Amino acid sequence: MIQVYTGNGKGKTTAALGLALRAAGAGLKVFIAQFVKGKHCSELNSLRKIKNIKVEQFGRGCFIKKTPTLRDIKLAKKGLNKVNKIIACGSCDMLILDEINIALKLRLVALKDVLELIKKTPKKIELVLTGRSAPVEILKLADLVSEIRERKHYFQKNLKSRRGIEF
Repeated sequence: MIQVYTGNGKGKTTAALGLALRAAGAGLKVFIAQFVKGKHCSELNSLRKIKNIKVEQFGRGCFIKKTPTLRDIKLAKKGLNKVNKIIACGSCDMLILDEINIALKLRLVALKDVLELIKKTPKKIELVLTGRSAPVEILKLADLVSEIRERKHYFQKNLKSRRGIEF
């Protein structure tokens, strides 16, 4: 099955991590590839304590606000290569591509490569893609699409990110 969590609201990664936690509790093996992210976030502290969840980040320690650098592109491609190897050897039951849609929007990876990856993923692997601005082509391939819409956000009051909530 292919699941997509997209939209401009808060909670896409949180939803995917909830699935990972549920899958791990059922004894399934989970691999989480975090694209664009390279900064230590609090969820990593918990996830790394669960033996059947593996997390790897493929981004720099900062959020990309301007034109991506060659390093950003290389890190994203490294992530896509890692995910392709995992699919080829079938070493997990759930594969989460966190913020892959942002990597696509920033042109860190090519849409054709992600579509090919989706199509070659065996049905036995639950594939989860997160991030704003999911391309229509990905939405068409998905079995489940949840669009998380922002109606109100406390950032509009100029509140800062909080440890344990946003990171």
